[in-house]
Amino acid sequence: MGQDGWRRSDAWIFVAVVMANGAGRHMRSASTRRPEGVRLADVLSMADHLRQVLPGRREVEEAVRRLTGADLITVTDGWFRVTASGATMWRNRRSGVGAVDTVYTALLRRPLPDDGEWTLDDAEHAAAILEYAGRGDEGRQP
Repeated sequence: MGQDGWRRSDAWIFVAVVMANGAGRHMRSASTRRPEGVRLADVLSMADHLRQVLPGRREVEEAVRRLTGADLITVTDGWFRVTASGATMWRNRRSGVGAVDTVYTALLRRPLPDDGEWTLDDAEHAAAILEYAGRGDEGRQP
């Protein structure tokens, strides 16, 4: 998988993780027990916002494997976080065109890592999509 090179979907998922995490603008409070990071439904929500389409299970899984292997993001107990290396890449990207395009260009300049060991099964992907879809019903009157 990793030998095929970086894919635009890797940049899309990375940008979704960064932006879902507030693009580095917030950190968790020292007094909270909630881990820093976001859940898969948050990543899918931001990915949908960026491209008006939800990424497929395999697309997410492969991107996360490459991104974790490159130490740009981590996923621990279902929490997606941007690493220090990922935050540096985000801050140093060139602006002027879309975030996904600039991140993709930055990824292409990086060596392709060995894939991280992360899997996303169909049920977990489907549950995250349902969670995201259910958010649209919040606040609606029955």
